[in-house]
Amino acid sequence: MSAKFDIFNFISLLKSVLKEDGKIPLHEPLFAGKEWKYVKDCLDTGWVSSAGKYVNEFDFKLEQYTGIKHSIAVVNGTAALHICLKLAGVRQGDEVLVPALTFVATANAVVYCGAIPHFIDIEVKSLGVDPVKLYDYLKEIAVIKNDICFNKQTMRPIKAVIAMHTFGHPVDLEPLLEVCKKYKLELIEDAAEALGSYYKNRHVGSYGRLSAVSFNGNKIITTGGGGAILTNDTELAKMARHLITTAKVPHPWAFIHDQVGYNYRMPNINAALGCAQIEQIDRFIANKRALAEKYCKTFSNVHGIRFFTEPEYARSNYWLNTLIIDEEYKEMRDLLLSETNKQGISTRPSWELMNKLEMYKDCPRMDLSIAENLGQRIINIPSSAYLGE
Repeated sequence: MSAKFDIFNFISLLKSVLKEDGKIPLHEPLFAGKEWKYVKDCLDTGWVSSAGKYVNEFDFKLEQYTGIKHSIAVVNGTAALHICLKLAGVRQGDEVLVPALTFVATANAVVYCGAIPHFIDIEVKSLGVDPVKLYDYLKEIAVIKNDICFNKQTMRPIKAVIAMHTFGHPVDLEPLLEVCKKYKLELIEDAAEALGSYYKNRHVGSYGRLSAVSFNGNKIITTGGGGAILTNDTELAKMARHLITTAKVPHPWAFIHDQVGYNYRMPNINAALGCAQIEQIDRFIANKRALAEKYCKTFSNVHGIRFFTEPEYARSNYWLNTLIIDEEYKEMRDLLLSETNKQGISTRPSWELMNKLEMYKDCPRMDLSIAENLGQRIINIPSSAYLGE
């Protein structure tokens, strides 16, 4: 063991913040509002599927909370991202720029459209897409023809860039929008982890024309499984609602569908849970930010590791609290993960980089040196909202 990096001192400090006995999950939901009441109402009335008052109510509450004009609740965040890409015009054979450090669903949704993920690097300050490095890369490999961006190496259209707000920390969106404008790219925000996060005092998900959020069991608020498409474009919202309800043309009794659609609408019983959850979101985020502050203070003077804090332009929800091991001690990461989990404290590394997964290893990519470096040094630590109370 390194004399300068004491794993057991680290675990002791971690426990001093958690002040919990027994197994501590990485992130678990908190049900402290009207969840039982709203879900029971669904059961009592029989409205448990995709029709019912709570679906529309949940959409309304999301619109009010985020300040975004339209919310379309769906079955999960991946479905939301899939529809965002389709509405952005991503088609068979297109390329979509995707950060190498992301959850696999981001790349999978691109493939659902028949498109090809093109992996790009991240920056240290946000753990998200690096706009400057991306701009320099596109200057080398992209050409604009008839207002369409093409990859000079593959001659495929590059249609969009997905900005994934890693662990709830917003990407630097304004310079990224400038890159998108110059290269005729659609910006889609993968805000699956970022409900309650703000970029320059404006809620994330409102910068691209389309964005996706997730309400999986481990997210800021949960509907069990679920997600939503967010957009300020009324026409796109109308198209989204049509697509996610199997593209069924309204009719009193006939089943007429005017295109290939998807059975993606969120069930009422899930939306009921979401309504109760979003009523408590301010409390959840306050708790999570308080927990992040405790972690930050506790690890501020620990040699060999640092607590990751929000970028200066952002107010983060701190969905998953993150520690980054110093370069010289990165070989200690797996031992640290092993020891913490052995003692009942759930910790995890970041996701495997997309370009290292078997199905994506041959996809186009830029230099990924920052993602490859940070991917070996990131550790996520317990982040449940109740830990911050």
